[in-house]
Amino acid sequence: MTALHTLLAPTDLSALARHAALRAAMIATETGARLCLQHVVNINALDSLRHLLDKEADEIERRLLDSVRDDVEALAADIAARTGIPPEVRLSSGPILTEIAAHADAIDASLVVMGARGAGFLREMLIGSTTERVLRKTRHPLLVVKQSPHEPYRRVLVPVDFSERSAEAIRIAQGVAPSAEILLLHAFDVPFEGKLRYAGVEDAQLSSLRVNAKREAVEQLNALIDAGGFPTDRIRRLVLHGDASTCILEEEQQQDCDLIVMGKRGRGALEEMLLGSVSKHILLQSSADVLITDRVSGG
Repeated sequence: MTALHTLLAPTDLSALARHAALRAAMIATETGARLCLQHVVNINALDSLRHLLDKEADEIERRLLDSVRDDVEALAADIAARTGIPPEVRLSSGPILTEIAAHADAIDASLVVMGARGAGFLREMLIGSTTERVLRKTRHPLLVVKQSPHEPYRRVLVPVDFSERSAEAIRIAQGVAPSAEILLLHAFDVPFEGKLRYAGVEDAQLSSLRVNAKREAVEQLNALIDAGGFPTDRIRRLVLHGDASTCILEEEQQQDCDLIVMGKRGRGALEEMLLGSVSKHILLQSSADVLITDRVSGG
C-alpha cells in the first residue's frame, strides 16, 4: 500500500471542481492525509483586465482578488463542515499549469485531485484542457473526478500488464481506497490471431491457443500479486480475452466500479504507445473516476 501524506486539489470553483475537492477531503478523512486547496488566478486574464481599466485598476483588481479569496475560503469552510477536514488554502496568480505543477512539487503531493471539466466553453469537453495538460506533465498521480462523491470508494478496477507500474498502481489503489475491493483486470489476446484465422487456422486450434494464453496470464497475475505482497482478502482477479479498452469499460459497468486506477505507460515503446492510448480512451469514455499514475517505486 502507498501511504498518502498530502493531497492537492486545484479548483476553478466550478461544480465539478467542487466535487473533486470534496472527494479529496473524503480521501483525506479515510487516510489521514493533509489536504491543500489551490486556486490560481490566470495572470493573462488579470493583464487583460488591467489593460481595459483606465482608472482605479489597482483597487478593482484588489476587490477581485479579495472576492476570489472569499469564494475559495468559503469552499474550504464548507468542506471542513461536511468532512471534518479543514483544508489549507493556497491562492496565487500566474500561468495555471505552472502554478499547479510548482505547488504539487513544493508540497510533494501524494495525489493531485481535479475535476474532469473546467468552467466556461471548455465544459463541453469531457477532459478540461487544464486537467489534461496537468496529466501530461505532472510526475504526481492524478485523480480525475467525474462523479459527485457520496461515500468512500467501494470497488476499484486496476488494469494490469504485469510491469512494475502495474504493481505501483495496485499500491496506490489500496492507498486511495483502503477499504475498497480491488479488481485486477488483465486483457489478453493471441499474437497475430486475426492473421492466423485469415490463414485458415481452425477455431479449435485458436481456442487452444487462447486457453494457453489465459493460463500464462493467470500465472503472471498470481506472480505479480505474490511478488508485491498484496493482501488477497479484498483482491479479485479478472483475466479476459479481448481488446483492453473494451474489457475495461465493460467490467467497469458490470462490476459497478466507482474508480479505475491505471498507469500512463507500459513496459516499452510499443506498450507505452498502446497503454497511453488506452488510458486516454478510458478517461474519455468511463463513468467512474480515473486515477492515472506514472510513478514507479524506487524511480
